[in-house]
Amino acid sequence: MNRRLQALDVMRGITIAGMILVNNPGDWGNIYAPLRHAEWHGLTPTDLVFPFFMFIMGVSTCFSLRRFGGRWSWAAVSKIVRRAVLLLLIGWALDWLGRAWSGWDNPDVGFWDAVCCFDRLRFPGVFPRLALCYFFTAMLALAFGRRMLAWLAGLFLVGYGVLLLATDSLGFSPDNIIMRVDTALLGESHLYTDTVGGVRLRFDPEGLLSTIPSVAHCIIGYLCGLALLSEKDTRMRCCRLLLVGAQLAVLGFLLSYCVPVNKKIWSPTFVLTTCGLASSLLGLLIWAIDVKGRDGWTPFFKVFGVNPLFLYVLAAVLSMAMWHVAFGGVPLQTVVYDHWLVPLCAGDRTLASLMFAILFVLLNWLVGLVLYRRKIYIKI
Repeated sequence: MNRRLQALDVMRGITIAGMILVNNPGDWGNIYAPLRHAEWHGLTPTDLVFPFFMFIMGVSTCFSLRRFGGRWSWAAVSKIVRRAVLLLLIGWALDWLGRAWSGWDNPDVGFWDAVCCFDRLRFPGVFPRLALCYFFTAMLALAFGRRMLAWLAGLFLVGYGVLLLATDSLGFSPDNIIMRVDTALLGESHLYTDTVGGVRLRFDPEGLLSTIPSVAHCIIGYLCGLALLSEKDTRMRCCRLLLVGAQLAVLGFLLSYCVPVNKKIWSPTFVLTTCGLASSLLGLLIWAIDVKGRDGWTPFFKVFGVNPLFLYVLAAVLSMAMWHVAFGGVPLQTVVYDHWLVPLCAGDRTLASLMFAILFVLLNWLVGLVLYRRKIYIKI
């Protein structure tokens, strides 16, 4: 059991390191293609990191609910509610901090105007999506058994896919049902602004309607966690994960001819494909770490894996600081990227941008390393 959990920590660490890497290039205008999100339909390596973390959250939820026997109790419900609310508040606090900090640095914006930016606060986002998916997955897991959960995940994906097709919502346009629902319920000022093909719209990739397939995504992770717990032989655990992963990925790719793989609308095929790849990766990690004992390369990722959300929050705050902490009126981000890395890379701004992202990951890893060595685990 402990070895299997180590593999899960490693995979969690890989995804968190990946999320920090792709979120913090030196220059958003100069990014290597693999570190870019697909503009609309399609899949890049960058599009895998968040859904992989969602899958892992589902697996981890399965493990955490074991202490309650997987059954409904006030202790279990209170824990689920507290954690979901905390995740939600962290997401909103980070968005508020970024907007307020930008306002403080603007001489044309007063202090109170900067602080009172709640009318522009983005309600959806990474942490709000994690909060909602964790809450609904955990509550459904307490209420229903394995078979019913599988049916619910299928129902969510099929229903969402039919809705997209019936409303002609596979394109990036003001008529997309996802955008219409989010605008009606949350208001345009509280949504992310995206640009696709030169068209700029208030389209949020973590909106309310697309949270439905995201819950199914997390449930699939939960079901894979149950499969791990029900199988005692480590080799068979690997085989089951690899088999499930291959089936889901192939199914997702085949159905993409009907509903394209698309992260920004979290299409059903995106769920199937990324869950399949995530299950396969977890199976490979368990094989390498548990069966073969090849874990000499894992400590770097364990540092991120044991304090994942704390280091992700730290990275977000440090990223803001890089833009708002200035030396001689020049932001630290500009000093490091333009003044140091670009000359070091002989003017290759794309390479300098990659180096900046890697160095930024290492900076957060050093903080995590101190916590790891002192056995300090900050739970969120």
